[in-house]
Amino acid sequence: MFTTIFLQFDSGSLASMLPFAAMILVLYFFMIRPQMKRQKKEKAFQSEIKTGTKVVTSSGIHGKITEVNASDNTITIETGAGKIKFESSVISMELSQRYAAPVKK
Repeated sequence: MFTTIFLQFDSGSLASMLPFAAMILVLYFFMIRPQMKRQKKEKAFQSEIKTGTKVVTSSGIHGKITEVNASDNTITIETGAGKIKFESSVISMELSQRYAAPVKK
């Protein structure tokens, strides 16, 4: 049975597999690799979190970090509604001063 499979494999079928290999390479370089870079950058940011930093959580909550508890991996964020305790992994990004400051005309 296996000999018939190997005998049917020729260079023509290799050429027909080339587009699939090209699609996998394109998928890797345009989707997977940038996502991996983004995850590394986000993980590095999460490890450098300090109090007083204005952040956005992955669910879209904006606030300022008031407390970082490294022992149980939680942070406390002060929002307009009060203080909320989160896992540190939910911090998505830092709000820069450019976006946090009101626009002057």
